[in-house]
Amino acid sequence: MPHLILEHSANLGSRVDLPALARVLHEAARATGVFPAKGIRTRTAAREICLVADGHPDNAFVHLLLRIGHGRDFETRKRAGDAIFHALCEFMKSAQARHPIALSCEIQEIHPELTWKKNNLPEWIAKRKEEEDGGGIK
Repeated sequence: MPHLILEHSANLGSRVDLPALARVLHEAARATGVFPAKGIRTRTAAREICLVADGHPDNAFVHLLLRIGHGRDFETRKRAGDAIFHALCEFMKSAQARHPIALSCEIQEIHPELTWKKNNLPEWIAKRKEEEDGGGIK
């Protein structure tokens, strides 16, 4: 964990490089040192129908939801949230200078007994690293 879910108004796509934003947020989560790289998932979700503030069609929003595994202390969660939200704000600075855009971020902890997971990503990451180092399976 975490899952970074970038929900945004659909009109944002013409104003912001969304794939670049997703990469920046993904790297910001990795850079915190709080989350294992193998567990980070980043995705975007455009909302076609939404009203923002006074309902003007130029208004836009970005809401970043960080769903994280249970057990980290408050200061660790706060530090990670601050760093990732800062990356969002920095990336969006120029777009906000030109357009009305509301930014928000929230952390939700996932209860450990109410989540199910199965993945083989660690094995594939290790294989790719071996291949890059010249000794992996081809």
